[in-house]
Amino acid sequence: MSTEVAGGSRPEVDAALLLLARLGLSPHDLIAGAVASRPPVPTFAEFVPQVAAATTPGTLKAYGSYWNRVVEQWGLRRLDEPTPLEIAQLGKQLRAGRVIRRNGRSGAGTEENYVAAMRCLYRRAVDNGLLSQADNPAAKVPKPKRGESTRHALTDARLAEINEVAATTGNDPALDTLLLRFHTETGCRRGGALSLRRRDLDEKHCLVLLREKGETQRWQPVSPTLMRHLVAHWNERGDGNPRSDAQLFRYASGKPITYRRYDGLWVRIGEHLPSVATQGISAHWLRHTVITWVERTFGYAIARAFAGHAASGGDTASTITYIKASLTEVAAAVAALTGEPHPLADESVQAVVS
Repeated sequence: MSTEVAGGSRPEVDAALLLLARLGLSPHDLIAGAVASRPPVPTFAEFVPQVAAATTPGTLKAYGSYWNRVVEQWGLRRLDEPTPLEIAQLGKQLRAGRVIRRNGRSGAGTEENYVAAMRCLYRRAVDNGLLSQADNPAAKVPKPKRGESTRHALTDARLAEINEVAATTGNDPALDTLLLRFHTETGCRRGGALSLRRRDLDEKHCLVLLREKGETQRWQPVSPTLMRHLVAHWNERGDGNPRSDAQLFRYASGKPITYRRYDGLWVRIGEHLPSVATQGISAHWLRHTVITWVERTFGYAIARAFAGHAASGGDTASTITYIKASLTEVAAAVAALTGEPHPLADESVQAVVS
């Protein structure tokens, strides 16, 4: 029920103003007092290192490079100085100057991650009383619209070609084929493989503990064959201690691998299989492949669990990303529609059409 009276004034406002007048204060005095009670707003050069020191490794890996660029651009400016427009403009600059990757999509990911990094930074400032939420400029900067992924499940023939190249080229085929087998069986992300430790292997139950983005953990079943090879890999290249906290996947020298091993692997495969380079196929395509197969064979619920997606309804869209129809299935539909064989359709469909 409205309490407004003629002229648009409200009794409670009039009462508050009357009380302030009797106290010899004005609304401006209240605002100035609230601002004065806050700690001084730091510069980016002062605040970013504090946030980085209190951030999880996963978050720092995702946002650290963007925070560093902000310090380079605005190190001496206070957090309350940049406007939403300036923050958005810097995002466009970073997008334009990004490193062009073979599987990039016009830089939308760079800009999206930058905005997320700025929101994270300013959220810490608000939580620590340095700014009010109303004064948070990053909250007013929209993220760019994310384009639909071009990844899809690989066919058995394509997967066999990739594994053959990995097994017959390079300076460490044993490592490369083991990595491909691990991703094909588990559907894990690269971070899950790189964070795998020897103590994460449950040999008796053929389980591996995967730690991936968002600080999530889950036990993932693997085949006895893969488990034997993982253990043998550690015994050969690690220290043999079954309770070790050290990274499992290693070079022949015993040095732990990094993301660069994946980059070199897929560049080499693309040199032998041009379509791999053209389409930007990477380890994440193996995740699409196995999750698609699980969904087709066992249904949505099992695919969601296999992918490590949260059971909450809000994460439904994440799983849908991996269970969309593949390019092969679309080609099969075209073959059935036209009555003509299509080079991307499954052989079983080709036989029916012909």
